[in-house]
Amino acid sequence: MIGRRLEGRVAVITGGAAGIGRATAERFLAEGAQVMIGDLNEAKGVALIERLTDEGHGGNVAFSRVDVSQEPDVVRLIDAATDRFGGLDIMFNNAGFGGAIGPITEMSVDHWDETFAVLVRSVFIGIKHSARAMIRQGGGGAIINTASIAGLAGGVPPMPYAASKTAVVGITKHAAVELAEHRIRVNAVCPGIIFTDLMHLGRPDEADAVRKVIQPWPDRGEPEHIASAVAYLASDDSIFVNGEAHVVDGGYLANGLLAVHPLFGGSRRPTHVGITRGTTGQRNDVQRLPPEASPR
Repeated sequence: MIGRRLEGRVAVITGGAAGIGRATAERFLAEGAQVMIGDLNEAKGVALIERLTDEGHGGNVAFSRVDVSQEPDVVRLIDAATDRFGGLDIMFNNAGFGGAIGPITEMSVDHWDETFAVLVRSVFIGIKHSARAMIRQGGGGAIINTASIAGLAGGVPPMPYAASKTAVVGITKHAAVELAEHRIRVNAVCPGIIFTDLMHLGRPDEADAVRKVIQPWPDRGEPEHIASAVAYLASDDSIFVNGEAHVVDGGYLANGLLAVHPLFGGSRRPTHVGITRGTTGQRNDVQRLPPEASPR
């Protein structure tokens, strides 16, 4: 049964219009928070707000389009939350996409930079400006960053995504130390195989078949499972938890099979190169590699 641990608190969620972000927005609202949702995909964001308003949450939720890789956009998002709801207590830096794919010998530097801008620079910017708002108002706060099990072990492709999530874990730990004196806790959540549109790439049955081989827990991971972990990290139930990479993966890492059974969509011999932009509403840029360009 869901309680009201977040009653009266104000939260900002980036990448909040779909998947884990959407499930977390719903969970935060159920726990009594007021929520500012940010997302690059304006159509999805507006549709979500309309649904949540119809469900009776209209006074406690709002949406603002944001490109999390751009500092002025993130500042506007946080300002919108403090102006609308009177403060900021929780920041969930969740926005992301699949990013650059392909062999390192063929990968575009521009795609690499775009991946790190969306997955790493955005976390830095989000921490920077949410911490400023929390320090100004006093009383501390909770910052949660979406990392991944890909940031905790080798062999989980694609490499730029894994490298960026490793960086998120490092940023989380350093920021946790620096901001502790202000009673601001900084933690990361590290999902395993979670069934979102971004994860299964429109092939949920194929993804589920792979999941059953590598994940010990019999149930598949859903966005709501991550939302529950984020709600815990946002609440006073985790008041002494700081600088942690909180794994929620159904035992995937414990299984120790990363090198044998890579995550769905990965391959030791990439067949495509480019960048995937997930549910942002922007087009992917992916080309099939000629056979001679695929490393063996």
